[in-house]
Amino acid sequence: MFNKLLIANRGEIACRVIRSARRMGIKTVAVFSDADRDAPHTLMADEAVHIGASPSAESYLLVDRIIDACQKTGADAVHPGYGFLSEKAALVSGLGDVGVTFVGPPAKAIEVMGDKIASKALAESARVPTIPGFNEVLIDADDAVSHAREIGYPVMLKASAGGGGKGMRIATDDDKCREGFERASSEARSSFSDGRVFIEKFVSRPRHIEIQVLADHYGNRIHLNERECSIQRRHQKVLEEAPSSFVDEGLRAQMGAQALALAAAVGYTSAGTVEFIVDEARNFYFLEMNTRLQVEHPVTELITGVDLVEWMLRIAAGEKLTISQQDIGISGWALESRVYAEDPYRGFLPSSGRVLRFRPPDDAQGVRVDTGICEGGEVSLHYDPMIAKLVTHGPDREQAAATMLRALDRFEIRGIQSNTPFLAALVQHPRFLRGDTTTGFIEEEFPEGFAGNALSQAVVHRIVALIAVVHEHWHLRENRLAVGWTPREVTRIVQIDTDQHKVMVTADKSCWRVIVNGKVRSLAFMGSPFGDVIDFSVDGIEATAQLSRCGVRYEVFHSGASVEALVLEPYSASLYHLMPPKIVPDLSHLTLSPMPGLLVSVSVTEGAEVKAGDELAVIEAMKMENVIRAERDGTVLCLHARPGEALEVDQQIVEFMRESSA
Repeated sequence: MFNKLLIANRGEIACRVIRSARRMGIKTVAVFSDADRDAPHTLMADEAVHIGASPSAESYLLVDRIIDACQKTGADAVHPGYGFLSEKAALVSGLGDVGVTFVGPPAKAIEVMGDKIASKALAESARVPTIPGFNEVLIDADDAVSHAREIGYPVMLKASAGGGGKGMRIATDDDKCREGFERASSEARSSFSDGRVFIEKFVSRPRHIEIQVLADHYGNRIHLNERECSIQRRHQKVLEEAPSSFVDEGLRAQMGAQALALAAAVGYTSAGTVEFIVDEARNFYFLEMNTRLQVEHPVTELITGVDLVEWMLRIAAGEKLTISQQDIGISGWALESRVYAEDPYRGFLPSSGRVLRFRPPDDAQGVRVDTGICEGGEVSLHYDPMIAKLVTHGPDREQAAATMLRALDRFEIRGIQSNTPFLAALVQHPRFLRGDTTTGFIEEEFPEGFAGNALSQAVVHRIVALIAVVHEHWHLRENRLAVGWTPREVTRIVQIDTDQHKVMVTADKSCWRVIVNGKVRSLAFMGSPFGDVIDFSVDGIEATAQLSRCGVRYEVFHSGASVEALVLEPYSASLYHLMPPKIVPDLSHLTLSPMPGLLVSVSVTEGAEVKAGDELAVIEAMKMENVIRAERDGTVLCLHARPGEALEVDQQIVEFMRESSA
């Protein structure tokens, strides 16, 4: 076994690899950029080596820096994690030249399977079904349109060297095809230094299902069942699960056999994943093979009991697989939510900055948190926006989803925006709970974006009851009425937006009797009512909520929704409608940067006539290009930013003539 392992990565996956290595008695070396000097993975490892500036192109993507770090520290093996150099054959070759073992597949497998065009050709030769398309590099946008017409819309434009949702666009007509080609090739050049793009048929209502494989150097190969990753936004996975509710034993066996056949054809060793698109009739087509550890590997570990990182290390060290296909079962159900630093209420725009509060739910039975962020840390624009993976396990899918919802209610994140409200909306969505998931799920169920989770009357009453009882606790504490206090009934008005809820509260020493809008509820606490996270039950139903208070103002996060409320005396509530409304300034003549990022291009000039929907600018943030479009017709008055400029959030980019002066 190895003596010292260098992890050529950052964030949660670096921490994840360190944990397994430490358990196996292997010393670890972290590498870090300027932005990650005090990051958790840097502090967690036995040693840490600085490898460059914050941009990944000047640090984590430099093969020479990784090799130099190995030589400085005496590391005899490198685990690449995922992303960055994990699928770069140059790293494998470079490490081999200095006698350091790469924890992963051979360079040839990475080269072939890392190129979507070459991997598709290999799959066809191995008789693995593939998606119809044009399996060659497109010359330009006109070439893309020509082949799209031959294949038939809709089509998918893909970066040949792509991955992680980068460099992928769906096109439904010629105009979208041209734009998709430009965006896909630009993102591919930025993310992978390879702008090649190809095109294939887009399968309607597809499911994204993948097979995890393990292979050693002695011809032993097994698969560890499937994961379903259909819940995606912009081709980036959001919610994964294992097993799939759509896959039966027969389909699982067929897909597993095809995945192993492909692994054999390319001479694969280590852990890898073969991804398939599956249509409504359960026909499946090869999509790609990821020659690395997947982000979503924890769900497989939880249902099989197999530590994939440990086996990657053992296989790389020359050990044989000691588990056979018959040893791999399915124990329960697992879900993984990717917690991103993004604002779901503003079109999922990236959110960066200082993390003022970061309190994941405790690792407990059925809950696992993989993260590389800590309280007080910085979420940088230079890297992927994923800040944590929240994973839950239960005896069945329903229980795993219920555990996930409560864990999300417990996840405290302040200082940056996160997608936890959206994740909570997903895991309690009726269609998701039915298992009716496709890669178009988010677009179909949230066509206008995410405006918040709609709460049932029962959940609203639960929140109102909680606020009223917590308020009464604070009232008693601040007025020193708790000592020698006898039960009494009080009436409050809980104001949420324009709705007023009449609440009557009566307490005894065991629970609180709460009447909300005439309906009687029984509320009890399973801990302190004064904390930021409160465990409570209403009519015997256990729940969790995050609650913050400032006087009579409360903010509650529960069941995926943020609720702001006032607790008023009945007389004060009767006068509330007399309060003047806040006047919002008119900024409709300005196009503001919705996120911090790099201004890649500006598509308009001063004096130009613009129609609603026209492209105004492209901003790159967290490795993705975001097109900013005009919200209305107008005439450009002036430009406030130039390409190449680093933008702050809400910084002015384009100013239009006001309607009165146009």
